[in-house]
Amino acid sequence: MSRPAPALTGLIVATTLPYAHDPAAPAGLRPDLDRYGEHCRWLVDNGVHGVGPNGSLGEYSSLTDDERRAVARTAVEAVGGDALVVVGVHGPGAHQARAWAEAAGEDGADGVLCLPPTLYRANTAEIVHHYTEVAAAGLPVMVYNNPLDTKVDLTPEVLRELAQIDGVVAVKEFSGDVRRILHIREQAPGLEPVAGADDLVLEALLMGATGWFAGFPNVFPAASVRLYELALAGRLAEARALYEPLVAAFRWDSRTEFVQAIKHGMDLVGRPGGPCRPPRGPLAPDRLAQLDADMKQAIQAAQTAQAIDGGR
Repeated sequence: MSRPAPALTGLIVATTLPYAHDPAAPAGLRPDLDRYGEHCRWLVDNGVHGVGPNGSLGEYSSLTDDERRAVARTAVEAVGGDALVVVGVHGPGAHQARAWAEAAGEDGADGVLCLPPTLYRANTAEIVHHYTEVAAAGLPVMVYNNPLDTKVDLTPEVLRELAQIDGVVAVKEFSGDVRRILHIREQAPGLEPVAGADDLVLEALLMGATGWFAGFPNVFPAASVRLYELALAGRLAEARALYEPLVAAFRWDSRTEFVQAIKHGMDLVGRPGGPCRPPRGPLAPDRLAQLDADMKQAIQAAQTAQAIDGGR
């Protein structure tokens, strides 16, 4: 008997990708798969429910095809069976995205995360075709609504159509409009609504989101798990006390330099952050100074939360 398809919910971390310097690699940087696998394992050991390789935070668009597949395989090898592995399969068109979804299935992933066509402002019929093709690969699909970057808005009405596709089970909601959560639940009750923006996660969870596809838990996973559990339990006062000092850092998740910001936060706490591949460059000095101030407050809050949990 085949095992039932897993629900793509819980706290899933969109993993960053560390690089090692290598003159022979593109831009002199090659994916450091050993450190990447160790990071995935560390996240799961700190309580997160899954990892998401090859998302925007994982710089998938800067990777070669061989590198991109190796990253997904590394995540599966590191945590497969102990936590979800939801592989980013974003592509310009349905045939590319489906091919990546088929590869994810061959490599042992639990599900896929997929943007609408990434280089084209698709209409609704084209969006439905795109996700129909991806779902045909056989893995559960979390659609990804990020109209800020794709210029395609998967509105609740569009999601109602996508929810009719067998295998489409969840939506990562990153429009920035917290009103969407209830609207999605009304229009597409078969989809699990998943918070996609770190700086709206508490609001989204309180409004009925069942998961969090997250960026900053790369920096402090244990405190993020604590926040997630408090929110789902309706313990608002405790959740707010933890969330409010974190949210200034979390806001970087919705800014242009989100990859650099989260990697820098990892550097500050001794995790494998490091540089990005072009086109992403280093943060400007004024941006770095603001990030450091925001991170100082967040790290203190995370350490306090971890100390409290450790004393129970």
